[in-house]
Amino acid sequence: MAVGGLYRRALPSPPAIDFSSPEGKKLFTEALTNGNMEGFFKLISHFQTQSEPAYCGLATLAMVLNALAIDPCRKWKGPWRWFDETMLDCCEPLETVKIKGISFGKVICLAHCAGAKVESYRTDQSSIDEFRKFVTACSTSDDCHVISTYNRKAFKQTGSGHFSPIGGYHAESDMVLILDVARFKYPPHWVPLSLLWEAMDTVDEATGRRRGFMLVSRGQRTPALLYTLSCKHESWISTAKYLTDDVPFLLTSNDVKSIKDVVSIVFSSLPLEFPDFVKWVAEVFRKDYEGQPMSQEEKERLAIMEQVMKLVQETSLHKHVTDTLSLETSCFPKIEQTLVHKDCTPNDGFNMHRASNDVLTALLLALSPQTWCAVKDERVLKEILGLVCIESLPPLLRDEVLHLRDQLLVLKRCKDSSVEDDKFRTN
Repeated sequence: MAVGGLYRRALPSPPAIDFSSPEGKKLFTEALTNGNMEGFFKLISHFQTQSEPAYCGLATLAMVLNALAIDPCRKWKGPWRWFDETMLDCCEPLETVKIKGISFGKVICLAHCAGAKVESYRTDQSSIDEFRKFVTACSTSDDCHVISTYNRKAFKQTGSGHFSPIGGYHAESDMVLILDVARFKYPPHWVPLSLLWEAMDTVDEATGRRRGFMLVSRGQRTPALLYTLSCKHESWISTAKYLTDDVPFLLTSNDVKSIKDVVSIVFSSLPLEFPDFVKWVAEVFRKDYEGQPMSQEEKERLAIMEQVMKLVQETSLHKHVTDTLSLETSCFPKIEQTLVHKDCTPNDGFNMHRASNDVLTALLLALSPQTWCAVKDERVLKEILGLVCIESLPPLLRDEVLHLRDQLLVLKRCKDSSVEDDKFRTN
């Protein structure tokens, strides 16, 4: 009886060698003996099948983040914190990814938002020898993993653009192990590194740019405790443009004679979509734990969040922002009316509210120092640079600000499409 649909595909061999075949096993054993499979075991412990046909990028990244033991700081299911494809939505709506897949640049953005360190390379900014060097380095370590984006056609496989992690390297034959996350289609397989390079050295029709690879490792800083930037909604485009392009231009005005003028100019023209752009991590935390008893670890984390909030409020800049908002409240977005947050569990005694002045203070601190160079009045320029100087901030708040600043840089480059063009480093 005929059955609809497809059950897997035959792996074209050559050029690929099935991981579970006698030859594939031999390659694995030899690579393991030579120390080139160190990253394999953590990856295979978290190997997953993409849950949607276009989720290869999300599944690959979730697998790598879990292999690196990066804490998502939010619940997956039940009490468990764990990366799942459905949690990787800060840089592109999941519904969009389901239909169109995800670009190289957006995967970089997602990895950074999750707290990873990322080094990304397009093939036209790298070389096969450099790629081989990175593959060798990551295959002999378990704290770095290579994600490759390539065109399947180079391997005589069906489909086109695809993401998968590289699980190991056989130096003698110069072959890499691809842990294909589309396990419903093809099994893990070995391919010549030179052929993988050819598959990456192709143009992604969606972006008009070449594919490539990225090195993902644990970040030096933890993910944001209070604030993060969200580009889930299309509003992020106008907001990112405003913060990175329009604000420096507005500050060239001759009317900037005081810090109050600086704050007024920056915030009076904020796009109406701004509240959607800045998402409070504590809101996710609140939803995760609302109505449930919290563990001691969770209570300690929330206490640290309160501490960061207090540090924001103790900055000299916060007083200037508060004073300006109190004088001209009609000009500024009422963020606290949209996102006011109460305690995670009523009986635990926590009570954190997110007000406009707190969010806007953090945002001012996170803007690039070059933003303020447009101020013409030297006295005001010196004062504002002193107020936004992060070197004098307590380490806990400095990390929070640097996380926001890095995210804003990623989103700006994403907006300009330059995140797709250049070698890129985060964290």
